[in-house]
Amino acid sequence: MLMGTVGCGINLIVFTRKNLRKNPCSIYFIAYNVANIGFIYALLLSATMEEGYNIDVSIQSLIICRLRLYTGILFDVLSPFYLILASIDRILVTSQDALVRQKSTRRLALLSVISGTLFWTLFQSHALVLTNIIQVGPNLFVCYFQPGVYLDFFTFYAILKQFVFFLLMITCGVWSIKNIRNLRRVRIVPDLSASRTVVENSSQATAKKDRQMILMLLIDIIISALFSFVYAIYLLYLQITQNYNKTTDRTEIEDRIGYLCLFCIGIPYCVSCYANLIVSKTFRNEVKKVFLCG
Repeated sequence: MLMGTVGCGINLIVFTRKNLRKNPCSIYFIAYNVANIGFIYALLLSATMEEGYNIDVSIQSLIICRLRLYTGILFDVLSPFYLILASIDRILVTSQDALVRQKSTRRLALLSVISGTLFWTLFQSHALVLTNIIQVGPNLFVCYFQPGVYLDFFTFYAILKQFVFFLLMITCGVWSIKNIRNLRRVRIVPDLSASRTVVENSSQATAKKDRQMILMLLIDIIISALFSFVYAIYLLYLQITQNYNKTTDRTEIEDRIGYLCLFCIGIPYCVSCYANLIVSKTFRNEVKKVFLCG
């Protein structure tokens, strides 16, 4: 959790620096890291408190219970959503069509982030009503989604969300790579006035920083995709076994597996900065400037 907080903090500092914040993709990365911090403190903090210190405030107050689950599933959907928006932006900026490239603007980025955030904030509001403190055994309570139709709905929704987001992220990532390869096919045009060759303007459309942004985005997509199905599988298991007569021991084991799944899906929210340091020279240089020059 500390690594995630520090990593997201470094990301936010770097992407808000003057020479990067002008790039529309930086707006998506800023929103992505804000959502990551929200997820860390909405779910990972409470899971750490419960497992490490046996403190679960969510079962002591229905309001806290509902807010915890609501903010958790909200930031869980916002984070990959911002990655998809960033992927679409990279598709635009790597297009061979100059008119398409011009659509990648800060205004569009801000509008997309704000409108998308409002939509998901309202769409996930069901968790503010249909979650409860449930007794699963003698003196054993959990803050969770109401069993029955709603749990069935949420399980289906969670699996569908992970699958759709996975496909969208992979599709946009592959599309961006394809565009980059097309741009690298430099066409040599005769320059009659100087008897030399010049590089076509479209081949210079993707600047070094844009390519570095794409590289960081692709690694974020890969990491997110690797862990995206973990919690959905756990929910599917709960759905299949919800009508089973479970012992207290089995319930406790399932709860621990659930917390483990939460930590697994929390990995993409915590390691983005460190992945960026590995794959991007531009990012490393910006981090050096932050610590050396302030």
